[in-house]
Amino acid sequence: MSLQCGIVGLPNVGKSTLFNCLSNAKAQAANFPFCTIEPNVGVITVPDERLNKLVEMVNPASVVPATVEIVDIAGLVKGASKGEGLGNKFLDNIRNTNAIIHVLRCFDNGNVVHVEGGVDPVRDKEIIDTELQMKDLETVENRLSREEKKAACGGDAMAKRMVEVLKMYREALLRGESARTVELDELQQESVKDVHLLTTKPVLYVCNVDEGSVVNGNKYVDAVREAVKNEKAEVLVIGAAIEADISELETYEEKQMFLEDLGLTEPGVSKLIRAAYHLLDLQTYFTAGPKEVRAWTFKRGMKAPQCAGVIHTDFEKGFIRAEIIKYNDFVALGSEAKCKEAGKMSVEGKDYVFQDGDMALFRFNV
Repeated sequence: MSLQCGIVGLPNVGKSTLFNCLSNAKAQAANFPFCTIEPNVGVITVPDERLNKLVEMVNPASVVPATVEIVDIAGLVKGASKGEGLGNKFLDNIRNTNAIIHVLRCFDNGNVVHVEGGVDPVRDKEIIDTELQMKDLETVENRLSREEKKAACGGDAMAKRMVEVLKMYREALLRGESARTVELDELQQESVKDVHLLTTKPVLYVCNVDEGSVVNGNKYVDAVREAVKNEKAEVLVIGAAIEADISELETYEEKQMFLEDLGLTEPGVSKLIRAAYHLLDLQTYFTAGPKEVRAWTFKRGMKAPQCAGVIHTDFEKGFIRAEIIKYNDFVALGSEAKCKEAGKMSVEGKDYVFQDGDMALFRFNV
């Protein structure tokens, strides 16, 4: 599934360093603003111990993990909504992503310049929030003007509902709140699905800290957590410079020793990749056989035919049924045959909603 998380933040907060750790695609990392101009896209493997266990059990000829796309977007400055810096390009790049990873500088280092003159992650967050909100307000005002005319002329129920929601968005944005804070029912969500506001996108805040703060955080992290406590957003603590050091180590053993010395159990980027996957509301089902064990990505709530279509459109068009084994049952019993014998394989039709970790075999006819 082609869904993307965009890494955003002010210049020199560690976005490109973090992106380099996530992906084999190397974005330029330098101590000056706007070193990333064109958005760099990396296809990142999602760490999943379940896949590793299936490979161990099945011993397939090939393995294909789930992936997520991460986009490194140019740094933003004040006035971006009015075209300052690389503002228009930055905002267009964000619009094309499905979720936002917002990197905040939470470390002191006199050798790394800060575009605002000093370290204050809450201020930095508010700068980007304000620019996105101002751009959204402009979008809402323009759309509202058109939709009000439609609603007045034709009395169209959808147009009237859209006007109602756009006004709710406008009120929130004028209060300095992001559009994602507006609670909508299903009909209201449907009415504005093509509006594509920047601040409706889900967001993950990544606090980039120094080595001494990767385990317990610091005063800057505490301030960020307090500032976002009402946003229903996750806060992740990562040391981008440390992650860069880890990525340079050649063996698994070397990496584990490095992590243990820091009091960590796994690299921060592994947590970040999984968080990005969940931020996009993605889940995984598996297919397993001697030729291949594969993790397939689907959107939470998708039904069996749609999940079959992830493999090939013909699977969805000719869908007959899905034979499902739960991952835990497969691991406990050891094979597909034993799961069948124990009555742990279910036969599901078109209305079955796939669950994270399902193991599937599709029957279809075209």
